[in-house]
Amino acid sequence: MGLAKRAAIGFLGFLLFVSLSAFAFGFWANRTVLNPDFVISQLDRLDVPSLAEGMLIEQIPQEMGFMAEALDDVITDLEPWMREQVSTAVYAGYDYLLGKSESLSLVIDMGPMKQSLRDSAWQAFLASPPPELAGIPPALVEPYFNEYYGEFSEQIPPTVEINESMIGPEIMARLEQARRYIGYLQLAYRVSIGAMIAIIVGLVFLHREVRGATRSIGIPCLTCGISTYVSTVVIKYFAGMQVAQFGLPAQLQAWLPQFLSDALAPLQMLGIGLMVAGTALLIVSFVYKRHQPSVE
Repeated sequence: MGLAKRAAIGFLGFLLFVSLSAFAFGFWANRTVLNPDFVISQLDRLDVPSLAEGMLIEQIPQEMGFMAEALDDVITDLEPWMREQVSTAVYAGYDYLLGKSESLSLVIDMGPMKQSLRDSAWQAFLASPPPELAGIPPALVEPYFNEYYGEFSEQIPPTVEINESMIGPEIMARLEQARRYIGYLQLAYRVSIGAMIAIIVGLVFLHREVRGATRSIGIPCLTCGISTYVSTVVIKYFAGMQVAQFGLPAQLQAWLPQFLSDALAPLQMLGIGLMVAGTALLIVSFVYKRHQPSVE
């Protein structure tokens, strides 16, 4: 084999490793951070109702303590509605980021939440009314409740519309930049697949025999598989050590380790697959016997 041919094979082997690495990153991104189904599945594991309850309690005036007592029942009743709204918001956001929609717009009907909140607040108000209203029949108490509740209810709009004007030009500029980068990433992912196929064809053409071709393809596959798998183990280890230092709410601290494991799982499985494929190709390169024509 001539020097130029060896150099070409070595260069194609390096390009195959680079293409496999680019493919691995695109493969991981498309199954995790760029996949709305993955994001929604992770949010379903997060205790969103408890987080929402904590934020809402901070908005309740101190003199309306009965509202805080009612929130627990409200959050429980509205949990399916809340998860549905979160899913809708995630899909709308990803449609924009992935270029499926040219505008970002989402309208959330707050009617179910306001109705459930009023019903639960009324029951809590009757259970522990202000001292000056104790012992008064419910029919006479209700006007006072409406006064108390109306102050709080006015802060909740009938609908919440999330659009480009609400988000603001600065954030929209960042979203537009993210959208552009995601487009570049998707293009690079498709290019990496085509490049891998072309490089493999090139290596087969240069070798024109099984042992050399399988070895030149197997080594980059095995190397990329090992580096990919090891990187997931290292990231999981060091990220897990840092979680406790972030000072996050207890719900997030309990959720993050499983999220990290799920996020790295596709990359970990791909690394194992590349290692298996690379090992199999190398075994073939060593055990395959070149056909020798018989001499009569």
